[in-house]
Amino acid sequence: MMKNYVKERVLKGKPVFGAWITIGHPDVAEIMARMGFDFLLIDMEHSPIDYGTLQHLMQAISSASKSCVPMVRVPSADPIAIKRVLDIGVYGIVVPHVNTREDAVTVVKAARYPPEGIRGFGPRRACAYGLELLEYTKRANDEIMVIVQVETRKAVNNVEEILSAGIDMYFVGPWDLATTLGYPCQINHPEVVKAIKKIIDIGTRLGIPGGTVSDVEHVAKHIEMGYKLLTLGADSDYLIRGCKLSLEAVKSLR
Repeated sequence: MMKNYVKERVLKGKPVFGAWITIGHPDVAEIMARMGFDFLLIDMEHSPIDYGTLQHLMQAISSASKSCVPMVRVPSADPIAIKRVLDIGVYGIVVPHVNTREDAVTVVKAARYPPEGIRGFGPRRACAYGLELLEYTKRANDEIMVIVQVETRKAVNNVEEILSAGIDMYFVGPWDLATTLGYPCQINHPEVVKAIKKIIDIGTRLGIPGGTVSDVEHVAKHIEMGYKLLTLGADSDYLIRGCKLSLEAVKSLR
């Protein structure tokens, strides 16, 4: 089992930088894994990526880099969904729709083998199809990161209980949070900013690091705010940006 360099760096108080994978083609994941990101976060909540495609993406990432940590945002807090992505070999899960302590406890238990949790035994690809069964089983609970999203009014109200449930990190979803607070697309609204500050302050007090959606223009500000895990964009963003740059360069020649 590969060392989870993201978890190691975050526990040392250092920031880590990654990108979202939303395009379900191994070429995209392979190219991005070669670019030097600390992690790639495959999105199964908002993209059409399914479990079979996930395995192909994981194989591409693994073949391209020994240090880029593959992570997945699962569709929901369903323990079956969590078990299936872990058995494919991911090193971290980001879980949406975690609104209470009970939700968070369910997530943590689903991601851990007994006695810490209830994860069923059948790691398959995660243990190299049985070739690294003992090593994987011994290290999985320590290496796998459990990250829950705080993205609703209810989650903000329960944030201290959620962050005290044994999770490794929290992840602020600013766009969802703004929407549930009644300010869609207004991530800089004072009430949204106030809610985010509350989350960060409680996380700091409890010693639980956080992450968020960022970009190259705002990443320094987000680090100053206290975030440790930052996504700098998605595969589709980089594709659009590259197209725009190329077309702008030839604009005067058309």
